[in-house]
Amino acid sequence: MTDALPMPSVPHVPVLLAEVLAAAAPVEGAVVVDGTFGAGGYSRGFLDAGAACVLGIDRDPAAEPAGRALEAASGGRFRFLAGRFGDLEALLDAAGVPAVDVVAFDFGVSSMQLDQAARGFSFRNDGPLDMRMEQAGMTAADFVNTAEEHEIARIIWTYGEERASRRIARAITRARPFETTAALAEAVRSALPPRGRDQIDPATRSFQAIRIHVNDELGEILRGLVAAERRLKPGGRLAAVTFHSLEDRLVKRFIATRAGRTTNPSRHVVMAAPDARQAGSFAIRGTKPVVAGLAETDANPRSRSAKLRIARRTDAPAWDAPAVADDLFREAAR
Repeated sequence: MTDALPMPSVPHVPVLLAEVLAAAAPVEGAVVVDGTFGAGGYSRGFLDAGAACVLGIDRDPAAEPAGRALEAASGGRFRFLAGRFGDLEALLDAAGVPAVDVVAFDFGVSSMQLDQAARGFSFRNDGPLDMRMEQAGMTAADFVNTAEEHEIARIIWTYGEERASRRIARAITRARPFETTAALAEAVRSALPPRGRDQIDPATRSFQAIRIHVNDELGEILRGLVAAERRLKPGGRLAAVTFHSLEDRLVKRFIATRAGRTTNPSRHVVMAAPDARQAGSFAIRGTKPVVAGLAETDANPRSRSAKLRIARRTDAPAWDAPAVADDLFREAAR
């Protein structure tokens, strides 16, 4: 494992913070899990709103110094838990916390990670082709330099929703090996027509797909949602912020199914329709997500794609469902 890279000193603006706090109300006296600590924006918001205890989880070693600093300054009201939010139950067990009032997630890659060229998440600034949130394990370079062409195409199609995935995979295998983000982005662009004015960079979807695959992001989301369902008290609140369609569809489908609002969308066990004993483990109002207002989108362009979905835990038993890998629920997420 490489040494942890520090978080940059540029202030981080948490997206939809006011809306997340409103969804979690009443916060005063609550036990809260901030499943995606990052720079601590949500955690500080919950503490300022009067939470009795906030537990911040993050898998990125670069987030730990800020977490430990907040822990030291919180008077015992904040605890940083190093690990994946998909392992939320084990982390809570180790912390001696059996149940919580609120679980909040801000899914996807953080702006701090994107802004650091050395992390390799973005092609806007050239850097090593890394993309690992934990700074350990398989890198993006490992994947694109060794995977079969058909597997690269599958990942880009599945997680990037890129129609030209086969052409891109062919261009990648012909041009490899890669060491930098700029080199990979150029190979992807070479397989696609030039972009028009105001269109996204042709490499955007492929980079998203590779990043999701390297970090098993959708698998983590499902495992985190399952764990939140199991550890929320009756009346507890789930707040999940997503930034692209794959994340949002998965969260939407999970909540709707758990609330008994949808029929079985998949052959997979994890999303199977509940029996009478399991029905309605979440309650929701409406189906539309909360989005950022004009003032926030003007001040923070990242918030333009953000969607907040909210659910309240009922007293019905949690589903007896395993946490599964992303390829077992992709069909259900659509």
